[in-house]
Amino acid sequence: MSEHRIECTVNGESVSVDRVPSRRLLSDFLRDDLNLTGTKRGCETGTCGACSIRVDGEVVKSCLMLAVQARGCNIQTIEGLACGDDLHPLQQSFMQCGGLQCGYCTPGFLMAASALLEANPNPTTDEVRHALNGNLCRCTGYTQIVESVLDAAKKMQGPPEPQHGN
Repeated sequence: MSEHRIECTVNGESVSVDRVPSRRLLSDFLRDDLNLTGTKRGCETGTCGACSIRVDGEVVKSCLMLAVQARGCNIQTIEGLACGDDLHPLQQSFMQCGGLQCGYCTPGFLMAASALLEANPNPTTDEVRHALNGNLCRCTGYTQIVESVLDAAKKMQGPPEPQHGN
């Protein structure tokens, strides 16, 4: 089996790893080679979305992509969503609105939701549901997940502008 050098940017940091097997999945590369264990292995068929990350801004199921395909790419995982110790508004809202229970699927939902809110800062309920339809959860029933994304969208927009009289 041949091996490759993988150079990419992960969560804003340059990464270079020698001797990555040709057939290594990106999810395994992130977890095993880079010790970024927030990206979960779920179904390993692209169905559940637990392994969702962002590659060059797009949501990607890392179990369906080879590590060699990520050479030169900009990758964001759940570990890169927060800013230091300050949680991202999505992470805050998932905790406050009960958008997580066991938490296994949460990183994938957060990465898909972050892409949605970047592209559409004020989504409707239907737009949130559509953006998250590639992610499965066995615990929450989805209502709190959708509410969490909508709550985060409001937080990210900031306080409403004051109304001035005529």
